[in-house]
Amino acid sequence: MEFRKTDHYTVNGWDDVRFLISTNPGEPMKPLDSVASGGELSRIMLALKTVLAENDEIETLIFDEIDSGISGRTAQMVAEKMKLTSASHQVICITHLPQIASMADTHFLIEKTSDDSSTISRIRLLQREESIAELARMLGGVRITEAVMENAREMKKLADAVRPDSVSECNKVS
Repeated sequence: MEFRKTDHYTVNGWDDVRFLISTNPGEPMKPLDSVASGGELSRIMLALKTVLAENDEIETLIFDEIDSGISGRTAQMVAEKMKLTSASHQVICITHLPQIASMADTHFLIEKTSDDSSTISRIRLLQREESIAELARMLGGVRITEAVMENAREMKKLADAVRPDSVSECNKVS
């Protein structure tokens, strides 16, 4: 973190504070807001929230679309870290990625409907097979084939197997 004194008093006091980061080995520290990609910001936020929760005894962590800017292997690593964090904290996560959604112990579906005068949001608890069907929809889009359903079942099976001692070495670092 970098702290500077402003030349005048503001609603935030005299201090101007910036987070600095080096996103690659050997690079100098630069302001987080100007160099971090959406995916890097997501991973940094996950790390900060996890560390703070462990030290401040925060009971519930809320991640609203922490998957912004990530996909594939990175999404899987973030999902595993969130799953491990959920062993000691309640984790509420809003996501559009099946890698992250598959890790949920409890899966809710939020649906919005609109007409000319209003928009209504509904939330409902999904049973296991409904959760798998929703994962398939996230994976396959409009046409859900048996191959997509099998992929969703496999994702859920692999997610169920994630335990603190089964996470990859690269995922153990916060």
